[in-house]
Amino acid sequence: MIPSGQAKLAGVMGWPVGHSCSPRLFGYWLDKYGIDGAYVPLAVEPRHFGQALRTSAVMGFRGINITVPHKTVALGVVDEADEAARRIGAVNAVTVRDDGSLWGANTDGFGFMAHLRARAPRWRAAHGPAVVIGAGGASRAICAALCDAGVPEVRIVNRTVARAEAVAIALGDPIKVMPWIARTSALEDASLVVNATTQGMAKEPALDLDIAGLGKDAVVYDIVYAPLETPLLRAARAAGNVAVDGLGMLIHQACPSFKAWFGVEPDVDENLRHDLAQNI
Repeated sequence: MIPSGQAKLAGVMGWPVGHSCSPRLFGYWLDKYGIDGAYVPLAVEPRHFGQALRTSAVMGFRGINITVPHKTVALGVVDEADEAARRIGAVNAVTVRDDGSLWGANTDGFGFMAHLRARAPRWRAAHGPAVVIGAGGASRAICAALCDAGVPEVRIVNRTVARAEAVAIALGDPIKVMPWIARTSALEDASLVVNATTQGMAKEPALDLDIAGLGKDAVVYDIVYAPLETPLLRAARAAGNVAVDGLGMLIHQACPSFKAWFGVEPDVDENLRHDLAQNI
């Protein structure tokens, strides 16, 4: 529907932002629920980010999603932030409150866990260790969510050990840092393996990880969603493991923001997933 002069406004800030699926995702829900609203992509250079985020409140925006490279900077711009954002050190969703102040949140961990439970309903945190490849912002959000879920041990494997150690210091037990050279042995008795890097994304090399020794009951999760089937997921399916792609994480992490800004808790259905997958 065409937004009116009273439309509820939200958007996504990034640099660049043309690759973002969020406008299509939010647009799908706005149409589905017949909401008088609009969700727009906002390409903002890093040097202008703080000013742009503050200005969004003056311009009548209800909320702004934050994507690369602004997530960590956003934490220092908002007036207050939830515990998840503070622990992770990054904000991906900003709500403009009635008094014009900015509330920052991080919904990446929520999105990760919601999709994991939807696509791998038999997985349980108590089943065994989780292995997370990568130590960037997504990894930190995922590790925090796994710790909160009660996973007995979360093994972070990263090429740069110092970055993995920084995550371990920030989150504490049950994080265990393992060197890149030990990535194969890290999979021993693991119930979950997560690729939290860009390896396997279109135009990127495949993740260098041999999962031949992984138990058949383990779940393999790749946060990459372009393409939907990465070499890692292809290998997992061939081996008989449950394979979970990153598109659902993208969808689920948007749900809390949509509810906060537009007043409806959206459904995550296969039609939405199909619509996004066709336009990746």
